[in-house]
Amino acid sequence: MGLLLALETSCDETAAAVVEDGRLVRSSVVSSQVDLHARYGGVVPELAGRAHLEALLPVVGEALRGAGLDLRRPGVDAVAATVGPGLIGSLLVGVAAAKSLAMAWEVPFVGVNHLEGHLYAALLEEGDLDFPAVVLLVSGGHTLLVSMTSPGEYRLLGRTVDDAAGEAFDKVARFLGLGYPGGPAVERAARDGDPAAVAFTRPMLNDGLTFSFSGLKTAVVHHVRDHPEVSTPDVAASFQAAVVEVLVHKALAAATASGARSVCLAGGVAANGPLRQATLDACGAAGLRAFLPSRAMCTDNAAMIAAAGYHRLRSDGPSPLDAGAVPSLAFPVS
Repeated sequence: MGLLLALETSCDETAAAVVEDGRLVRSSVVSSQVDLHARYGGVVPELAGRAHLEALLPVVGEALRGAGLDLRRPGVDAVAATVGPGLIGSLLVGVAAAKSLAMAWEVPFVGVNHLEGHLYAALLEEGDLDFPAVVLLVSGGHTLLVSMTSPGEYRLLGRTVDDAAGEAFDKVARFLGLGYPGGPAVERAARDGDPAAVAFTRPMLNDGLTFSFSGLKTAVVHHVRDHPEVSTPDVAASFQAAVVEVLVHKALAAATASGARSVCLAGGVAANGPLRQATLDACGAAGLRAFLPSRAMCTDNAAMIAAAGYHRLRSDGPSPLDAGAVPSLAFPVS
């Protein structure tokens, strides 16, 4: 069970990777649909599904070639794919392809939870991750705090009750006319702004490990409408500072409550520069180790799915071939 080919098609990235023993990335290929969806200001599910159909086989071929494997009989020991959560049309493309390849090559198929995959991003690049760890998983659809005691053993500590952090970034970027995707657009605009210019509230800062970003997004809208002269970079910087402060504060609180020795970032928002720096600073002050995956590993990719699939296959065995895609799949609790 050394080599896994994994496919990731949960949203708007068509990705394939070959990973050895759940740790060594032999190849990782990602085909982005950002330009396709940018004109609409967000992901259009039907277009995403069609784009996956067109891109998947070339991406798989490139991943196999990059790993030095023969395309017809690559010798992989299993094929993994994201089964949820995500867009149903997109998920089905990857799941159907993975099952077909598994049957053709007579190897096991393993379905992987996309959120579980993100937990392994740091492990793929850090050989000495300190457990127990707290993982702050922040993306366009999710904001979670997870206690990870070892690969495959997790406990959900907290989550958002409304908008995810990435969703709030997207909505604020759209309102300010900054473009898509929202996270990078807000970060770019914020470089020219003053993070203290607008005193946005820090929602639920001291209310346990639960997040809420819907009200902060609304506060941005009201402030701009009430103060039309306000600088867009100042608004972007002030909004970003509020989100980052809440995320880091709660991550450190979770680490203290769970006795963690390290804090890991995961998910697309983990590529945000101020969040990465604030996490490093806060962990340094608290005597904790900070693990930040590379920006390539923050966004959706198949290498993290392969790593999660490796551990899931070892603990649970193969997934049945009649297993379907589950767009609202919940976070796995061991």
